[in-house]
Amino acid sequence: MAEDKARKLVANNKKAYHDYFIEEKYEAGIELFGTEVKSIRQGKCSIKEAWISIDKGEAFIMGMNVSPYEKGNIFNKDPLRVKKLLLHKAEIRKLEQQKMVQGYTLVPLEVYFKNGKVKVEVGLARGKKLYDKRADMAKKDQQREALRDYKISLR
Repeated sequence: MAEDKARKLVANNKKAYHDYFIEEKYEAGIELFGTEVKSIRQGKCSIKEAWISIDKGEAFIMGMNVSPYEKGNIFNKDPLRVKKLLLHKAEIRKLEQQKMVQGYTLVPLEVYFKNGKVKVEVGLARGKKLYDKRADMAKKDQQREALRDYKISLR
């Protein structure tokens, strides 16, 4: 319970759940500068177009947009700069081996604060086909209708 209170969600990637089957989730820290952290605290972060690559035994998040901090002047960094993910070597090796399997990719799912530190939830994902997406949308529609019918019957 105490862990949930210390966790504050900043950015969510709903599109990832629509486009991919999420097989496994990992928690990683991000190497950031002070003005980037202040900007993220204000909620100015987007991971909709972001992806994760592994290069020479290190994990990086690409395309993550952290808007410049208004009061940061010369200390502001490029909003789309490549940011290093902080993971254990064993986790990086495991992710790299799993990513080599055809059809798997690494996507950021959430950015949040946990005990004052910025964390990213990384998902090992497999792409969905169009018919999978349609089936998911049909299932959501059925659930929505069932809830609506249940609410009407309670009145």
